[in-house]
Amino acid sequence: MTQFTRTVLPVLLLGSLLTGCATHSDGTAPLNQRTWPICSVIGGLVGGGLGAVESGGWAAGGAALGILTGGLICYAQDGDEDGDGVFDRRDRCPDTPANTPVDHRGCPLPQYPVSVKPAEPAQSEVITLSDAGDVLFAFNQSELTPTAKSQLDSIMGKLEDADVVSIKVVGFTDSVGSDAYNQALSQRRASSVAEYLLSQGVAPNKITSEGKGESQPVADNETDEGRAKNRRVELHINR
Repeated sequence: MTQFTRTVLPVLLLGSLLTGCATHSDGTAPLNQRTWPICSVIGGLVGGGLGAVESGGWAAGGAALGILTGGLICYAQDGDEDGDGVFDRRDRCPDTPANTPVDHRGCPLPQYPVSVKPAEPAQSEVITLSDAGDVLFAFNQSELTPTAKSQLDSIMGKLEDADVVSIKVVGFTDSVGSDAYNQALSQRRASSVAEYLLSQGVAPNKITSEGKGESQPVADNETDEGRAKNRRVELHINR
């Protein structure tokens, strides 16, 4: 065997062995740039062994050549250890967690919160019935007058719409009388309106009632006209 053959043959065998170890058929490389020291050790062992096959004097030279060749081969391999689709040579963010979207450098893409469509604000409407037109209740009474029932009947179609979520009946009085008396009177009047709406078919789970007495006047209580406006019932309709 010529000296050239003795020199080249171990190197070719060593290169073939390391290349096969370093590169899988799917393109991944368990031995790559970051693990080249392991390749150097393997190369040294293989090179030394192949050199020793030729002669004992070749063992040391083969080992040295194997260390150099193994390190260079593995360093040249372009694996993808973290499986993010970017080869290790170009991967600026190694060890990316599995299934993490990455950019061309192998770094995680910024994650943005999923946009949520804001809920549409609830639509509300207030219908006010007051003594400024016709009297809703007799003096100091909580029973609805025929006029009051007629006014409620005229808006019943709107109250029975399927899109109506709730109806709150709120009663108010003028300032004549004590605060406590007016509070109780306003509550009774609001309850009378709610009961009438129920009797006309409005769903019970949609109706509530509340009395607020003389606490929220909308006009001057010093005049008859102002007091008539303050004696009122409001229907707060939510859709």
